[in-house]
Amino acid sequence: MKLLIRWTGVLSLLVALSSMSPTPARSAEWLPATADELQMTREPKAPGAAAIYLYTQVDRDDTDAVTYYYTRVKILTEEGRKYGNVEIPYIKGAESVKAIEARTIRPDGSVVPFDGTVYDKALANSHGSRLLAKTFTMPEVQPGCIVEYRFRYQQAAGFVFDSHWILSQDLFTRNAKYSLVPSRFFALQWSWPRGIPDGSSVPAQDHGRIRLETHDVPAFVTEELMPPENELKSRVDFIYLADQKPQNDPAKFWKSYGQRAFHELTRFTDYPKDMQRAVAQVVQPTDAPEVKLRKIYARIGQMRNTSFERRKTEEEAKREHQNPAHDVRDVWKRDSGDASDLTYLFVALARAAGFRADLALVSTRDRYFFQKRLMNPGQMNSSVVAVNLEGKDVYLDPSVPFTPFGLLPWNETAVETLRLNEDGGTWGSIVLPPASASRIERKAQLKMDQQGSLSGKLTVQYIGLEAGWRRLAERNEDDTDRKQFLEDEVRSAVPTGIEIKMLNTPDWKSADEPLVVEFDLQVPGWAAAVGKRQLMKVGLFGNEDDHTFEHSTRVQPMYFDFPYQRSDDIVMELPAGLKVASLPKNQKVAASTAVYAYDLSADSHDNLVHLSRNLTINMLLVDAKYYPEVRNFYQSVRTGDEEQIVVAP
Repeated sequence: MKLLIRWTGVLSLLVALSSMSPTPARSAEWLPATADELQMTREPKAPGAAAIYLYTQVDRDDTDAVTYYYTRVKILTEEGRKYGNVEIPYIKGAESVKAIEARTIRPDGSVVPFDGTVYDKALANSHGSRLLAKTFTMPEVQPGCIVEYRFRYQQAAGFVFDSHWILSQDLFTRNAKYSLVPSRFFALQWSWPRGIPDGSSVPAQDHGRIRLETHDVPAFVTEELMPPENELKSRVDFIYLADQKPQNDPAKFWKSYGQRAFHELTRFTDYPKDMQRAVAQVVQPTDAPEVKLRKIYARIGQMRNTSFERRKTEEEAKREHQNPAHDVRDVWKRDSGDASDLTYLFVALARAAGFRADLALVSTRDRYFFQKRLMNPGQMNSSVVAVNLEGKDVYLDPSVPFTPFGLLPWNETAVETLRLNEDGGTWGSIVLPPASASRIERKAQLKMDQQGSLSGKLTVQYIGLEAGWRRLAERNEDDTDRKQFLEDEVRSAVPTGIEIKMLNTPDWKSADEPLVVEFDLQVPGWAAAVGKRQLMKVGLFGNEDDHTFEHSTRVQPMYFDFPYQRSDDIVMELPAGLKVASLPKNQKVAASTAVYAYDLSADSHDNLVHLSRNLTINMLLVDAKYYPEVRNFYQSVRTGDEEQIVVAP
């Protein structure tokens, strides 16, 4: 995540210096288990629950950017035993989990301490954000027992400005306590965008701490393709401010914030003569305007971007340490910088080339949705550059590697922007790219044998944002990991076991070109024998979509990261002595509003079968009340993909 308002770096430095103060005491010692907790077999306020949180405690100290967690879980059913497998997620390179202790309390009150191994586990990637987890398994977990654990959660200094309490958990929570020791250097305000759970008072100060207790908080419902969880959960956000006192007027707050950001931008970039000499090394006077802008954009992409490098060891960091850049002249001379350095340099070079280029602050939508009324500068966690190109504004972000020219990273689309000027800036918005800008195209040339197995060559092209987020996610991985990553994607798309081997070396470095991957593909037993006939489904690569929205009801809104298209073009050669006996009818399903579409066609000639399948999703955030309609669409996709081709002698 980019740090884009440079004066907040001063706040991070002060917090880092203040971390030399003594470490706060542990959040709590082991609490005695009550007779009620040991004997309970169900929770009337959470009917059918497999387990509940009897107690949680969160004690955070923003002086040291450290949080202590204590969790006690009651296992109620056989299904609830899975909560003895604990996962503590953290962001690689920005956070760490320390001092894990755990134990199991049997129904008779006897205790079994955890003395096993704690593992690091890679969680699912979400378009470039790599998440890890500390995982361990509690001993002797059975219905009726209690499991409890505690640990210390350490964050990088800059994350002190992302303080929050998450009040809604995946299980019903009987009792919970929260406390925060604020950083003593800055003004603090707090808010609860989704409200406080019923029966709980609002957070209040108590002898230097902010405290909150909650009781009987319902379990949070997690569903597929939903907005970021923390955006939907009941939570308390703590916001640190550069000003010494909080403001109540959002318009005044953002104007003041924008003015400071603009003055910092000017201080860092206003060296026109130096930048004119620099840009002369990149463009030619005779270049057309778009060619000039593309060349500048590409030049920034060639620089070393320290914000997206793998996390270095302490020794590596010491060897490579250099002072932060003072201005764009330093960035140009070093040919490197962090994401904000490179963004500022792009602004300066574009202006030196004769363009009107403005910095526009944005709040990415991968963790929270921006709300102006909250006056939270921490949500303005990224920026783009608005360049007037031949009378039209083009939004660019050269600081995020592998972002194609003319597109933005998916989490910077469909968001509000604060376009900076000396008066504080003007508010605007960035439109969502069309589905056609981000595509997966699969082409397969396959042969079928007498046993109904398929084999041949598969070529996959990832285009636009589909290419960009994959390149970003795998930027620091080796060839073996990348090969596994791409092969696993194809495996997940086919609804049966396959054998697959990547054949080429894809271009991982380009930003504008598609990511093209070639595979040797074998699908054993794809066609099923029924007497003398062979039956095979037409949806060879439909597994991703055929298992979407299968549940009959929905609680949360539906959320698609960005619009996209998937197209499959498959040619299958039948073995000698077999021919197509029947083909399914062509399928075509589309919304009148063009927010989704699906079509499938099949034809045959001689011993060849040609299948064409296209899916378009042009949605972003859809209210749960429309779930029946969207689910019906996906059911139509499933029905179409399950249509059969009949092959006979």
